[in-house]
Amino acid sequence: MPPNAEIKAIVFDLDGTLYVSQQFEQVVWQSASRYAGDLLGVAPEEGGRQLIRLRQQLTAERGTLQTLAVAIETLGGTVPELHRRFAAELEPHHHIEPDPRVAPLVEALGQRYTSWLLTNNNRTLTEKILVTLGLEAAFERVITINDTWRPKPDESVLDEVLEALGHGPEQVLFVGDRYDIDLRLPAERGCPVLLTKTVDELMALSALL
Repeated sequence: MPPNAEIKAIVFDLDGTLYVSQQFEQVVWQSASRYAGDLLGVAPEEGGRQLIRLRQQLTAERGTLQTLAVAIETLGGTVPELHRRFAAELEPHHHIEPDPRVAPLVEALGQRYTSWLLTNNNRTLTEKILVTLGLEAAFERVITINDTWRPKPDESVLDEVLEALGHGPEQVLFVGDRYDIDLRLPAERGCPVLLTKTVDELMALSALL
Protein backbone atom coordinates (compact mmCIF):
# COMPACT_ATOMS: atom_id res chain seq x y z
CA MET A 1 0.00 0.00 0.00
CA PRO A 2 1.48 3.42 -0.93
CA PRO A 3 2.40 5.26 2.30
CA ASN A 4 0.82 8.54 1.19
CA ALA A 5 -2.40 7.16 -0.25
CA GLU A 6 -5.44 9.29 0.67
CA ILE A 7 -7.77 6.46 1.53
CA LYS A 8 -11.51 7.17 1.52
CA ALA A 9 -12.88 3.62 1.51
CA ILE A 10 -11.78 0.09 2.44
CA VAL A 11 -13.12 -3.04 0.74
CA PHE A 12 -12.45 -6.12 2.86
CA ASP A 13 -12.44 -9.76 1.84
CA LEU A 14 -13.94 -12.14 4.42
CA ASP A 15 -12.64 -15.71 4.47
CA GLY A 16 -8.96 -15.95 5.33
CA THR A 17 -8.85 -12.18 5.91
CA LEU A 18 -11.08 -11.33 8.87
CA TYR A 19 -10.62 -14.80 10.31
CA VAL A 20 -8.42 -17.82 9.65
CA SER A 21 -9.80 -21.31 10.26
CA GLN A 22 -8.26 -24.43 8.77
CA GLN A 23 -11.09 -26.42 10.31
CA PHE A 24 -13.73 -24.45 8.41
CA GLU A 25 -11.67 -24.63 5.21
CA GLN A 26 -11.70 -28.40 5.61
CA VAL A 27 -15.48 -28.72 5.90
CA VAL A 28 -15.91 -26.38 2.92
CA TRP A 29 -13.56 -28.62 0.95
CA GLN A 30 -15.44 -31.75 2.02
CA SER A 31 -18.72 -30.24 0.80
CA ALA A 32 -17.15 -29.27 -2.54
CA SER A 33 -15.65 -32.75 -2.86
CA ARG A 34 -19.07 -34.33 -2.39
CA TYR A 35 -20.45 -32.12 -5.16
CA ALA A 36 -17.54 -32.98 -7.45
CA GLY A 37 -18.10 -36.64 -6.69
CA ASP A 38 -21.78 -36.34 -7.57
CA LEU A 39 -20.90 -34.62 -10.85
CA LEU A 40 -18.36 -37.29 -11.78
CA GLY A 41 -20.24 -40.28 -10.42
CA VAL A 42 -17.45 -41.18 -7.98
CA ALA A 43 -16.95 -41.22 -4.23
CA PRO A 44 -16.37 -37.85 -2.48
CA GLU A 45 -12.71 -38.68 -1.82
CA GLU A 46 -12.08 -39.26 -5.52
CA GLY A 47 -14.12 -36.17 -6.37
CA GLY A 48 -11.84 -34.15 -4.12
CA ARG A 49 -8.70 -35.59 -5.69
CA GLN A 50 -9.94 -34.77 -9.18
CA LEU A 51 -10.93 -31.29 -8.03
CA ILE A 52 -7.38 -30.69 -6.75
CA ARG A 53 -5.85 -31.89 -10.01
CA LEU A 54 -8.22 -29.75 -12.06
CA ARG A 55 -7.52 -26.58 -10.05
CA GLN A 56 -3.79 -27.17 -10.42
CA GLN A 57 -4.18 -27.71 -14.16
CA LEU A 58 -6.33 -24.60 -14.64
CA THR A 59 -3.96 -22.49 -12.55
CA ALA A 60 -0.98 -23.66 -14.62
CA GLU A 61 -2.80 -23.02 -17.92
CA ARG A 62 -4.12 -19.58 -16.98
CA GLY A 63 -1.17 -18.33 -14.98
CA THR A 64 -3.16 -17.22 -11.92
CA LEU A 65 -4.74 -19.03 -8.99
CA GLN A 66 -8.15 -20.41 -10.00
CA THR A 67 -11.05 -20.53 -7.58
CA LEU A 68 -12.96 -23.56 -6.43
CA ALA A 69 -16.00 -22.20 -8.29
CA VAL A 70 -14.10 -22.16 -11.59
CA ALA A 71 -13.07 -25.78 -11.12
CA ILE A 72 -16.64 -26.83 -10.27
CA GLU A 73 -17.97 -25.08 -13.37
CA THR A 74 -15.33 -26.82 -15.49
CA LEU A 75 -16.63 -30.15 -14.16
CA GLY A 76 -20.14 -29.21 -15.32
CA GLY A 77 -21.48 -27.88 -12.03
CA THR A 78 -22.79 -24.41 -11.23
CA VAL A 79 -21.82 -21.74 -8.72
CA PRO A 80 -25.41 -21.40 -7.38
CA GLU A 81 -25.63 -25.15 -6.70
CA LEU A 82 -22.21 -25.17 -5.04
CA HIS A 83 -23.29 -22.41 -2.69
CA ARG A 84 -26.73 -23.92 -2.11
CA ARG A 85 -24.89 -26.95 -0.75
CA PHE A 86 -22.53 -24.83 1.33
CA ALA A 87 -25.46 -22.93 2.86
CA ALA A 88 -27.38 -26.13 3.61
CA GLU A 89 -24.48 -28.19 4.95
CA LEU A 90 -22.14 -25.83 6.83
CA GLU A 91 -22.39 -24.16 10.23
CA PRO A 92 -19.40 -21.82 10.54
CA HIS A 93 -19.84 -21.09 14.26
CA HIS A 94 -18.85 -24.70 14.98
CA HIS A 95 -15.47 -24.20 13.31
CA ILE A 96 -14.46 -20.53 13.60
CA GLU A 97 -12.85 -19.11 16.74
CA PRO A 98 -12.91 -15.32 16.34
CA ASP A 99 -9.82 -13.33 17.22
CA PRO A 100 -10.96 -10.67 19.74
CA ARG A 101 -8.75 -8.05 18.09
CA VAL A 102 -10.56 -8.07 14.75
CA ALA A 103 -13.95 -6.57 15.60
CA PRO A 104 -12.54 -3.49 17.38
CA LEU A 105 -10.14 -2.88 14.48
CA VAL A 106 -12.82 -3.12 11.79
CA GLU A 107 -15.30 -1.04 13.78
CA ALA A 108 -12.70 1.69 14.40
CA LEU A 109 -11.79 1.82 10.72
CA GLY A 110 -15.47 1.95 9.82
CA GLN A 111 -15.77 5.19 11.77
CA ARG A 112 -13.05 6.78 9.65
CA TYR A 113 -13.59 5.25 6.22
CA THR A 114 -16.41 3.90 4.10
CA SER A 115 -16.16 0.19 4.90
CA TRP A 116 -17.51 -2.50 2.56
CA LEU A 117 -17.25 -6.27 2.43
CA LEU A 118 -16.80 -8.08 -0.92
CA THR A 119 -16.75 -11.85 -0.63
CA ASN A 120 -17.04 -14.93 -2.83
CA ASN A 121 -19.02 -16.56 -0.04
CA ASN A 122 -22.81 -16.81 -0.15
CA ARG A 123 -25.25 -14.60 1.74
CA THR A 124 -26.31 -17.26 4.26
CA LEU A 125 -22.80 -18.22 5.35
CA THR A 126 -21.55 -14.62 5.22
CA GLU A 127 -24.25 -13.51 7.65
CA LYS A 128 -23.49 -16.43 9.99
CA ILE A 129 -19.74 -15.76 9.87
CA LEU A 130 -20.21 -12.06 10.57
CA VAL A 131 -22.36 -12.88 13.60
CA THR A 132 -19.68 -15.31 14.80
CA LEU A 133 -17.03 -12.59 14.42
CA GLY A 134 -19.19 -9.91 16.04
CA LEU A 135 -19.16 -7.92 12.79
CA GLU A 136 -22.81 -8.16 11.72
CA ALA A 137 -23.20 -4.36 11.84
CA ALA A 138 -19.65 -3.35 10.92
CA PHE A 139 -20.01 -2.77 7.17
CA GLU A 140 -22.01 -0.18 5.27
CA ARG A 141 -22.52 -2.68 2.46
CA VAL A 142 -21.96 -6.44 2.15
CA ILE A 143 -21.63 -7.87 -1.37
CA THR A 144 -21.79 -11.66 -1.65
CA ILE A 145 -21.75 -14.13 -4.51
CA ASN A 146 -25.58 -14.05 -4.51
CA ASP A 147 -25.53 -10.46 -5.77
CA THR A 148 -23.87 -11.27 -9.10
CA TRP A 149 -23.03 -15.00 -9.29
CA ARG A 150 -19.71 -13.77 -10.70
CA PRO A 151 -16.93 -14.70 -8.26
CA LYS A 152 -13.81 -12.63 -7.83
CA PRO A 153 -11.72 -11.88 -9.78
CA ASP A 154 -14.24 -10.27 -12.13
CA GLU A 155 -13.66 -6.98 -13.90
CA SER A 156 -17.33 -6.03 -14.15
CA VAL A 157 -17.92 -6.64 -10.43
CA LEU A 158 -14.88 -4.56 -9.55
CA ASP A 159 -15.99 -1.72 -11.83
CA GLU A 160 -19.47 -1.77 -10.27
CA VAL A 161 -17.97 -1.56 -6.78
CA LEU A 162 -15.70 1.36 -7.67
CA GLU A 163 -18.52 3.21 -9.42
CA ALA A 164 -20.88 2.70 -6.48
CA LEU A 165 -18.27 3.92 -4.00
CA GLY A 166 -17.78 7.08 -6.04
CA HIS A 167 -14.08 7.50 -5.26
CA GLY A 168 -11.05 7.34 -7.49
CA PRO A 169 -9.29 3.97 -7.54
CA GLU A 170 -6.32 5.45 -5.68
CA GLN A 171 -8.66 6.22 -2.75
CA VAL A 172 -10.08 2.70 -2.34
CA LEU A 173 -8.00 0.20 -0.38
CA PHE A 174 -8.63 -3.50 -0.99
CA VAL A 175 -7.67 -5.97 1.76
CA GLY A 176 -7.53 -9.72 1.12
CA ASP A 177 -5.60 -12.92 1.65
CA ARG A 178 -5.26 -14.16 -1.96
CA TYR A 179 -3.48 -11.81 -4.33
CA ASP A 180 -4.75 -13.35 -7.58
CA ILE A 181 -8.34 -13.55 -6.35
CA ASP A 182 -8.81 -10.46 -4.16
CA LEU A 183 -6.14 -7.95 -5.11
CA ARG A 184 -4.65 -8.37 -8.59
CA LEU A 185 -7.49 -6.65 -10.51
CA PRO A 186 -7.83 -3.77 -8.00
CA ALA A 187 -4.06 -3.22 -8.18
CA GLU A 188 -4.22 -3.16 -11.98
CA ARG A 189 -6.98 -0.52 -11.71
CA GLY A 190 -4.70 1.65 -9.55
CA CYS A 191 -6.17 0.80 -6.15
CA PRO A 192 -3.88 0.40 -3.15
CA VAL A 193 -3.98 -3.19 -1.87
CA LEU A 194 -2.93 -4.99 1.28
CA LEU A 195 -2.24 -8.73 1.35
CA THR A 196 -2.95 -10.24 4.78
CA LYS A 197 -2.66 -13.95 5.43
CA THR A 198 -2.84 -13.83 9.23
CA VAL A 199 -4.74 -11.76 11.78
CA ASP A 200 -1.40 -10.34 12.93
CA GLU A 201 -0.86 -8.98 9.41
CA LEU A 202 -4.41 -7.62 9.37
CA MET A 203 -3.78 -5.77 12.64
CA ALA A 204 -0.96 -3.83 10.96
CA LEU A 205 -3.64 -2.06 8.93
CA SER A 206 -4.30 0.41 11.73
CA ALA A 207 -0.68 1.56 11.81
CA LEU A 208 -0.46 1.70 8.01
CA LEU A 209 -3.44 4.06 7.86
